Amino acid sequence: MSTEYIGSVTLYLDAAEVEITKIDVKDSTGRKPVKTMNRSRRTKGFTRGVGQYDITATAVMPTDGTAINWGSIEDAKISLVPDVPGAKPTSYLGFCVTEVGESYTVDNEMVIDITGFAIRKVLE
Repeated sequence: MSTEYIGSVTLYLDAAEVEITKIDVKDSTGRKPVKTMNRSRRTKGFTRGVGQYDITATAVMPTDGTAINWGSIEDAKISLVPDVPGAKPTSYLGFCVTEVGESYTVDNEMVIDITGFAIRKVLE
């Protein structure tokens, strides 16, 4: 018997479906090493900081005038819904965009690169 894996996801931004080609989510724990002057010349420990979820996505540019103003997004909810029956969606709350850039690829696509962060992750 073979196992089915998640192949693709659908992204929703505050309940509106968004066409994306790529999304990367990184969990930044906020921990930092504490470097002290000692004989062993090694880090002695760590501090607990404030964590966040760094999110980078690439979206396609629609020609029908329904483009999202990515630079104005603050405190939004991003939901990733797998296209597999029974798989649970993952939501990122408090999403704020920090950078937006446009690029044109060799595959004749104009894409928008979005960088931002979210405060919380919720498995629904």
